[in-house]
Amino acid sequence: MRVLVVTAVPAERDAVTRAFQDVSEPSVSEVPGARIHHAGRPGGSVAVDVLAGGAGPAAAAAATAFGLASAPYDLVVSAGIGGGFASAAPVGSLVVASGIVAADLGAETPEGFVPVTALGFGRDRFTPPPARVRDVAAATGALPGEILTVSTVTGSAERAAALLATHPRAAAEAMEGFGVAEAAERSGVAVLELRAVSNAVGPRDRDTWRIGDALAALTGAFGKLVPVLEGWTHHDRHDA
Repeated sequence: MRVLVVTAVPAERDAVTRAFQDVSEPSVSEVPGARIHHAGRPGGSVAVDVLAGGAGPAAAAAATAFGLASAPYDLVVSAGIGGGFASAAPVGSLVVASGIVAADLGAETPEGFVPVTALGFGRDRFTPPPARVRDVAAATGALPGEILTVSTVTGSAERAAALLATHPRAAAEAMEGFGVAEAAERSGVAVLELRAVSNAVGPRDRDTWRIGDALAALTGAFGKLVPVLEGWTHHDRHDA
């Protein structure tokens, strides 16, 4: 099984590769605009490649598409740190996406926000295979919930409340998942999203952020995730 993990920034990429203690210096290959770190697990049945594709859904989609064009993959994972909605995912927790949602893709109207689907264009969510979401949650302790993809990170209590009113099953927000999912879908590859919560969604208070702890949690999650991936057969990987 070959897995492509897409993060936004090198710090997240390195947190994932640290899960593979037997790979001190992963080999690297180039794709346009990014480097793929082949973290692997020598002798195992799962090959894990990790790239830092940039912040935001557009950069993530482009980097994922180039990565998927470089080799055949069975699974793509959007991974990194993110904000958690305090009622669902406190700081320090892990969230695995039951839905990958483009939360601000649409139009503002006098009556409020209208998603792109209501405008008659495209889609605004992807649903990862539920059985795989359950497996990841059981292995890592991650909380299943919708992860919202936003182009502008939430910075106020009012905006956080508005997002929850529109997406009551939301557990976290980040900036890349939907872009990764778009590229994976168009390549016919299954997708997951896994986030470690570094801060609460709402007013920006950098003093309360726990980025180091979140990156460590991300490392720990991937250490627990690989045995799960090794247990998935080809049929299972594509089973909803």
